[in-house]
Amino acid sequence: MLRLEDQWIWDSWIADDGDRYHLFFLQAPRELADPTLRHARATVGHAVSTDLVDWEVLPDALRPTPGGWDDVAIWTGSVVRGDDGRWRMFYTAISSRGHGLRDQRIGVAVSDDLTTWRKVGTEPLLGVDTRWYKSLPEDPTASETWRDPMVFRDPHGDGWHMLITARGLGHDANDDGVIAHATSADLVSWELGPPIAAGGAGFGQLEVNQVRVIDGQHILVFTCHPDEMTAARRAESGDFCTWSVAGDSLLGPWDISTAQPFTAEPALFAAPVVQRRDGSWVLVGFRNLEAEGIFAFEIIDPVPVRVVDGVLVAQLG
Repeated sequence: MLRLEDQWIWDSWIADDGDRYHLFFLQAPRELADPTLRHARATVGHAVSTDLVDWEVLPDALRPTPGGWDDVAIWTGSVVRGDDGRWRMFYTAISSRGHGLRDQRIGVAVSDDLTTWRKVGTEPLLGVDTRWYKSLPEDPTASETWRDPMVFRDPHGDGWHMLITARGLGHDANDDGVIAHATSADLVSWELGPPIAAGGAGFGQLEVNQVRVIDGQHILVFTCHPDEMTAARRAESGDFCTWSVAGDSLLGPWDISTAQPFTAEPALFAAPVVQRRDGSWVLVGFRNLEAEGIFAFEIIDPVPVRVVDGVLVAQLG
């Protein structure tokens, strides 16, 4: 477990250098008292572990740049290692030049050691495209749901893919959650395309999405708080935060209407799916109990998981 006495911790993502797991996490001062204020004060913390249980906290990884396009807060991202051996962190950020928390942008930073990071460029890396995705009514270049860039290598060696939490066209709120898809040959230049997972499945957001091959099965894992679902979806599936859906490949196709909840931990939120050294898989995240007045902003111990008939379930025993 990782708990900081002076900081709340929530969303996290993990990079594995072969020796240690590097946990990157959103944090904000507990002295704020009101956790709803944390989003405008978020920075990226960093801790390392060999077992995903005991963590050593290192200096912060990423903070807002005064005067920059990301000068308010840094939000959730992912880390990959490129063909040049350098690590890249793709992240979400908020700027005072935009529309506050309703204007989410994506950027990138690079590192040789996963500890010291240098931001690349002076502008966001990739913006919303209104051919496929909803934008702000007052600004077609901005979106209140354009975050959580998850980057992974193409399974056939054809460059890289980025999956982004977004809202699609043609559906009402709480039913318009989609996963935007972009591709790149070099992790530098990106081309945005249509969604890789469509709306209309009763989810308003498909957050912190991840694709993995577990027990030989392709699986998409995402987060959606019950408050962001349609009444019909909640009535059918219950109040759960972590969801999974099976596909034919890491690129799907993903039929979100068939998504199933991770019932072992109903409040588990933004939980990285991580492979341990013995080949087994676990979820590592935090419990989102804010609506119940419980501020459980800490990373819990790993929850062993497996995939049974295309559904992510807890590994018992």
